Amino acid sequence: MNVVILGAGFGGLEVATLLSAEFGDDADVVLIDRADGFVFGFSKLDVMFGRATPDDVFHPYRDVVHPGVRFVQSTVRTLDPVAKRVTTDGSTFDADVLVVALGADVDPAATPGLVEGGHEFYSVAGAIATREVLDRFAGGRVVVGVTSTPFKCPPAPSETALLMDDFLRERGLRDSSEVSVVMPLGVPLPPAPQASEAILAAFAERGIGWHADQQVLSLDPGRKVAQLGDGTELPYDLFLGVPVHRAPTVVVEAGMTVDGWVPVNPWTLETSFPDVYAVGDVTSIGTPKAGVFAEGQATVVAAAISARMRASATDTTYGGRGICYMEFGRGMVAEIDVTFLSGKPPAGTLGGPSTALAADKEVFGSERLERWFNKRPA
Repeated sequence: MNVVILGAGFGGLEVATLLSAEFGDDADVVLIDRADGFVFGFSKLDVMFGRATPDDVFHPYRDVVHPGVRFVQSTVRTLDPVAKRVTTDGSTFDADVLVVALGADVDPAATPGLVEGGHEFYSVAGAIATREVLDRFAGGRVVVGVTSTPFKCPPAPSETALLMDDFLRERGLRDSSEVSVVMPLGVPLPPAPQASEAILAAFAERGIGWHADQQVLSLDPGRKVAQLGDGTELPYDLFLGVPVHRAPTVVVEAGMTVDGWVPVNPWTLETSFPDVYAVGDVTSIGTPKAGVFAEGQATVVAAAISARMRASATDTTYGGRGICYMEFGRGMVAEIDVTFLSGKPPAGTLGGPSTALAADKEVFGSERLERWFNKRPA
């Protein structure tokens, strides 16, 4: 069976790795991504705040050496989910089973003034560019603003504000600066009330402004103000923006989306097209757009493909659970454990924040690098 996986993030890497582990050279998997390497989402903040270099956090796909898996660096140009045919810049691929794990694209230009007057930090290039901006920043009013929902890594805006507080204090600029967060949600993490309470307590302790249920509609670069959804303005000297997120154009043009995202069976990750699955940020499954949820969905898809290859059945279904780590600044990390089940309200718990959990976060990353890239911990 020929399996074609589009996208080599958490979801795509996990499907490919699991199929290789089970079938070895008998696996026939093509893994396609336009990039030449992988960067953890949380590593972008490390780069942005000078805790790591871009080279430190870059993991080349050439290191994905698994039996039965072939990596192809190319951009997907057309996608036919009926024929399960994919055309890239270099080739055409026909699949028996197709897995769409292309993630969500960010669109800074969708928010008037953001490109000219602010800085997005959700792409790798954006995080690197923002690092250079921060190196030159002499203090002032910092606004971390969300421009739309849904957005990837829901804790990231709060993490950014807390790490910015550290950044300014380390440089002796905090007394002459303000830090604010604007988010179109009532609390920072609605599915995890304990985590939201801890975040808001940290904001209050550190003098970080919290603007709930507000969306940044536009920036006026000349006047340096952000226009909020209620008609008010928020002045800034440095605007760090979470840009509009969209499904990749090729997925939309393929007719796979409904209301902007790919609908899937919440238990099996099957799309409405036979033998076509979708995992991760590109879907509308209802879990947060975060890598750990894509990874969990990938295990279900891999089990289904494995069962088909063995001409057997599988009872593996998606449980909706994800554990992610959130930076609280001051060397502390929290563990947020949330479960999303179709038809039920989400349930979440909070561990920490503590310095001990920072080590757990390191283990989380190193385990995946070893599994996906054969990188042994130093």
